[in-house]
Amino acid sequence: MQLVYTETQTPVQVGDITSTFRGEDVTVTYFRPPHKPASSGKISVKDENDRTAEYYVGVIGAEWINREDR
Repeated sequence: MQLVYTETQTPVQVGDITSTFRGEDVTVTYFRPPHKPASSGKISVKDENDRTAEYYVGVIGAEWINREDR
């Protein structure tokens, strides 16, 4: 299973600077895979003011591919 950006299929990596669907620039700090088949997993990010947040991976335009649980 691998987390990739939906549009480019490029793997998501810790340290990537990307944007949320609201246009906020964030840095990827951590991500975890889904815990059940219906889950999309979560991603932790930090904004330019060093505030952290946790979102579903779709918020940054990402998805898990090669899932073995579906």
